[in-house]
Amino acid sequence: MKKQRALVWVLAGAILFVAGVALAADQAGTQAQAQTQEQVYGSQLMTPQELAEHRAKMRAAKTVEEREQIRKENHDRMQARAKERGVALPEEMPMGGGGMGPGGGGMGPRGGRGR
Repeated sequence: MKKQRALVWVLAGAILFVAGVALAADQAGTQAQAQTQEQVYGSQLMTPQELAEHRAKMRAAKTVEEREQIRKENHDRMQARAKERGVALPEEMPMGGGGMGPGGGGMGPRGGRGR
């Protein structure tokens, strides 16, 4: 009887542990997604389709230089759009590139952005 109780407690503990790990992973994924969404320069001026296209371009880029060029073109486009709409955007592009490519969007204490 004591062995059965002990087994029940061990199994209950294991279930709680697994549930906790799953919850933490889900929260980390949600947090990483929110950071990615916030870090696309001018995303507040983009349609959901434009944002998706920008992200697809970033994922398809093969080199750091390609990603930087895509970022620069987006920055210029969003600056022009902000000016047309009378909206202020910061002059600087975000450091590290919005969670795409090397140095962005990974796991760890800084979301993979060790800068």
